[in-house]
Order: sequence, then structure tokens, then C-alpha cells
Amino acid sequence: MNDTTMVTATFILGAALAVLFTWIEIPVLKKKQFGQFIREEGPQSHQSKAGTPTMGGLALYGACTVAALAAPFYAGADLRDMLVMIAAGLLFGLIGFIDDYIKVAKKHNLGLTAMQKLILQIVFAVLFSVYVMQFTGKGGTLWVPLLNITLDLGPLYVPFAAFVLVAMANAVNLTDGLDGLCSGVTGIIALFFVIVALKRGNVSSAFYLAALAGSCAGFLVWNRHPAKIFMGDTGSMALGAGLTAGVIMMRTELLIPAAGFIYVAEVLSVIIQVLYFKKTGGKRFFRMAPIHHHFELGGMSEVQVVLMFWGFAALCCLLTWFVI
Repeated sequence: MNDTTMVTATFILGAALAVLFTWIEIPVLKKKQFGQFIREEGPQSHQSKAGTPTMGGLALYGACTVAALAAPFYAGADLRDMLVMIAAGLLFGLIGFIDDYIKVAKKHNLGLTAMQKLILQIVFAVLFSVYVMQFTGKGGTLWVPLLNITLDLGPLYVPFAAFVLVAMANAVNLTDGLDGLCSGVTGIIALFFVIVALKRGNVSSAFYLAALAGSCAGFLVWNRHPAKIFMGDTGSMALGAGLTAGVIMMRTELLIPAAGFIYVAEVLSVIIQVLYFKKTGGKRFFRMAPIHHHFELGGMSEVQVVLMFWGFAALCCLLTWFVI
């Protein structure tokens, strides 16, 4: 079988495992009373979601891990690279897990401090970036789309790649605010990068990202509105880091702002809101940030906002395809 067929099989395996693992996890979380705490400053309509099982990222990324690990045994994927990409998602997911556990175990809607999370993220991101530069045979090179040239950043590649990884992990985390939003958007963008990986001949990234995209699709069975489970920071941090690790491994980081413009918009909306609030002495630029809440408070239903974001993510990926 060719790579495309096997990548498709990996996607299906990831989806099936995510459906199964999440089905198993939901009653366990309910029994342990690991329910979501809703931020007081969030939309009032979300208060009804309090108590919904969270930390679904354990099942989601667990499915991704199992499906991805199967790839080297029936395809030309590099097991070491696969393990490193999986580890990147797992380590960032661990940060999210600790954060989630503090929230649900101590019944507090805050977890780790921002500084604690950032320090851990930077350490893990630097370790991953050093591996990519030193052990993948590509050094500090970076592919530039449109121009179709390769730049050699040398030692500067490590802080560059680490920044991309940390920024994306937090951007994906911000996107996890509505039922099915983060899992749907990330699944779409991961699928796009599967196609990019196949085109560029990077089999390891193709299989890993296919496993991740499939896991997102399977998780949606339980996470779509009305969600029976949330992924929590455990899932969003793992997805953000995992997706980015697969992209970095094939040196296509510069495609992220275009294909993943949804994530850029979410981050920018928060930055704009904070700066405008401080500049005007308490006025808001958006009804609420991140920007998905702006549309929700503007009268759109949660499902309408999610479908709009899915569609926009797909459009961004389609337009990005024309520059590669």
C-alpha cells in the first residue's frame, strides 16, 4: 500500500481509538467528580456547563499516541522522530494536566500560575528545538514559502522554533472555549499539514499529524455541542504542541500564520482587548475576548460560531495551499 493509503488508515485508527477511549473516560471522570469549573468572567450562558467532565485530553492524546506509534511498524516513518513529536505533545499536555488537576482536585477555577506554565513550556520547547536542529540532519534550516528557498538560521533556529512551539501551544489553548471549537479547528489544520507533509516527503510528520487529526475527529463525537466532555488544558496544550511539533519537524513553520490564522486571530483579540482596556480606562474593544466569545455575545449561537470558525479554518488552509 502507498503512503496515502496508510496515512488514511492511521487517521481512521486515531478516530476510532479516540471515540473508544473517551467513551471509557467519561464515566471515570464523572465518578471522580472531575468536572469543569467555569470562569466567573466568562459568558453567563456557559455557567450551565459547570460540572461537565474535563481532562478529556487524556483520551484524545492517548488515542493519537497509540495510532502514531503503530505507523513505524507498517510504514517508512522514523520511530525516533515519531517518539520525539509524541513526547512534545505529552510534555505540554502534562503541564495542562497539572493545571487541570489543581482546578478539579482543589475546586479552584485557576491552576498553575502563568509564570509557572511559561517556564515549563520554554524548557520543553528548547529541548525539542535542540533535538530538531541537532538530530534530524537539517541543522538550523527553515523553508520559506512563496520564494521556495531555504534559509539557514544557524544557532538562532533553536530560540525561533521554541518560540513558535510555545506561542502555538498557548494559541490553541485560547481557542478551546466552545464545544467542538478547538478539536474541530485543530483537526482541519492538522489534516492540511498531513497533505503538506506528503507533498514534501516527510513520512513521519504525515503519519503523526494524521493520528492527531483522526483523534480530534473521534473526540468530536463526544465534544460536539452539547459537549459530554471537555478536553481541558490537558488536551489543548497537547494538541497545540503536538501539531506544531509535526510542522517544525518538516520545517514548514512559516505556513502556520496563514493556515492557522484562526489561532493568530484568537491571540490578537486578547492582546487588543487588554491594551484597549488599559488605554481607555476600562472600555472594551470586543464584547469579550478571545474573539469567539465576541461573536457569541453578538447573538450567534454557539454552534453557528463553531461552524463559522471551522469553515474559516478550512478556507485559510485552502488559500495557503496556493503558496506552496
